[in-house]
Amino acid sequence: MSSAVPQEGDTATGLFSRDFDALETGETFVSSGRTITEADIVSFAGLTGDFHPQHVDEEWARESAFGERVAHGMLVLSLAVGLVPLDPERVLALRRISDAVFKRPARIGETVRVEGKIESAREIDEETGLVGCAWKVVDTEGAAVARVKVEVLWRRGEPGAAAPAVSGDADGDAAPDSSSGA
Repeated sequence: MSSAVPQEGDTATGLFSRDFDALETGETFVSSGRTITEADIVSFAGLTGDFHPQHVDEEWARESAFGERVAHGMLVLSLAVGLVPLDPERVLALRRISDAVFKRPARIGETVRVEGKIESAREIDEETGLVGCAWKVVDTEGAAVARVKVEVLWRRGEPGAAAPAVSGDADGDAAPDSSSGA
């Protein structure tokens, strides 16, 4: 199994360690890759209770449109979150995941990575900003497996400062407190 250790071509590590005020809309990144294993699929099924035969029943899946077992779509998105090196000194919380579109199945043994772009960055207050990204999960050949929009709460200023409590944003929604995690 491949790990999420930065590899050649990984341009995400530095980006996700930068100060909010140094980010620029349009910046792109590529994560390291990770190979999807049978153990990943079985573990995810057990954790979530999603035992759809497309994922866990080899005979059933052989007769399906995909001809074999494939990874759960939510497993693919979960792996994507793990592949993006969200620096906990900068990225305080995952705020929103939206517009997920699954383009093709991710098969056992396939390696996926995330290609992303910063689409928006706006101040919430003196301590935090909200960063919107477009992520594309791609396979070894670079074909899109999934697309998703992700928003994260990003620390402004010096890392290591106390995490902000609850801040409002322009939508009137309260941002998550520091106990929410990334």
